[in-house]
Amino acid sequence: MPLLLRSSYPGPPLHHISGHLQTILPSLARKVEGVTYERERLELPDGDFLDLDWVENEGAQQLVILTHGLESNTDRAYMKGMARHFYQNGWDVLAWNCRSCSGEMNRNLRLYNHGEIEDIAAVIQHALQQKKYNNVVLVGFSMGGSISIKYLGVHGKNAPEQITRAVAFSSPLDLGDSIRVLEHPQNFLYKRRFLESLKNKIVAKAEQFPGQVDVSLFDQIRRWRDFDTFYSAPLNGYATPEDFYNQASAKNFVSGLAIPVLLVNAKNDPILSPACSPTELAEKSPFFYLETPKNGGHVGFAVKNSAEYWSEYRALEFCSSKIF
Repeated sequence: MPLLLRSSYPGPPLHHISGHLQTILPSLARKVEGVTYERERLELPDGDFLDLDWVENEGAQQLVILTHGLESNTDRAYMKGMARHFYQNGWDVLAWNCRSCSGEMNRNLRLYNHGEIEDIAAVIQHALQQKKYNNVVLVGFSMGGSISIKYLGVHGKNAPEQITRAVAFSSPLDLGDSIRVLEHPQNFLYKRRFLESLKNKIVAKAEQFPGQVDVSLFDQIRRWRDFDTFYSAPLNGYATPEDFYNQASAKNFVSGLAIPVLLVNAKNDPILSPACSPTELAEKSPFFYLETPKNGGHVGFAVKNSAEYWSEYRALEFCSSKIF
C-alpha cells in the first residue's frame, strides 16, 4: 500500500504564504544557471517533428527523460532545475518539447494533449537507440506527469525494460475534475494565460490550413470546456470533450503500472482537485506511490535559502532508491 502518509517537503520560503504564491513566484523569479542544451530534431513517422534537448555526461549509463506541462517548454526553470540536478549527479538528461512548444510550429493539423502518448513513446525509443542505457527514468510536470503515467499504464510490462521508475509532480490525473477547478474565479489568471497562449497557436494553425480551423469560435469561449469542444477534441481525434477527458485522465490507466511510479501533488495546489490525487488507487496498487505535501502549490516546491528545489531532490531520491 504505497500511500505515503508523510512528506519530506520542509515547506516553502516564508514569503510564499499561499498556494497561489507558491505557484507564481517560482515561475516568475527563478533563474537556473549551468544548463546548456544540445538540440536534436526528431522526425516522426507522420511527417511531423519533435525538438529534443540533451545534456550528457561522458560515459553515463543512466538517463532521465523530462516532460513539461501545458504551454510550457524545456526552457522553463522547473525543467532546467531538474535537468541540472540529475546531470550533476552523473545522469544524462533528455528534455523534450511537445509538438508546437519548441518555438517553431509543428507541421501537422494537430497539436499535443494530455492523453497523447505516441510522441513520448517515440522519444523513448529514439533515446534507447542512441545509447545503451541500463537505467531510464521518466519525470513529468503537470500535463507531462500525466503523459508519463498514462504511457507506463498503457504499456505495462511491455514498456522497455530499461525504464525502472517515474515521478510526476502536480499532475491532473483526473483531467475533467481539474478543468472544473480551473473555472473557479480565483483561478482566472491561470485560465487566461493558458487560453491566450493557445489562441496564438490556433491562429497559426488556421494560417497553415486555410478553411480547416475556425478561429472565430474563440470568441464563443466562456468555459475551458468550450475550448476543448471547439479545438482540443476535434483537432486531436477525440469524439467529444468527455472522450478526451476520459482518455487523458491518467488515473484510468494506473492499474496497468508495472514499475514504481511516484505522484507528488500538493494539497494547496490551486488548479488540482482531490480527485487528481486518487488515494484509493495508491492503497490498492503495489506500484503507484502517492505523496501529498501540505504545501508546494502547482509545480512549485521551493525551499528556503536553496537554489535547488525539493522536487529535484525528491525525484532523484525516488529514482535512485532500491527499497521504498
